[in-house]
Amino acid sequence: MDGLFAALGDSTRRGVFFALMEKEQSIGELAQPLGITLSGLGQHIRVLEAARLVRTRKVGRERRCAIDPDGLERLETFARLQRTLWRSRFDALRRVVEE
Repeated sequence: MDGLFAALGDSTRRGVFFALMEKEQSIGELAQPLGITLSGLGQHIRVLEAARLVRTRKVGRERRCAIDPDGLERLETFARLQRTLWRSRFDALRRVVEE
């Protein structure tokens, strides 16, 4: 989980991740609105791949990027566990306050 959150801790990588949640895109399509070089974006993509949040595949001369469903599932599982934990803590706090 540390690698996953470290990867999303950077605003550029979060932007790439959210853009890919909309649709699969090439490195060039992702780099243009961000105003960064292809090699700079490639470094960000490698971090997202290492965290298993993004998958890439080569199509002809371009590299296509998409969300890795396994990484998205890990995020959802973490959020669900945290929600359960904090609900139980707040319920316990509410009982103490009511007493």
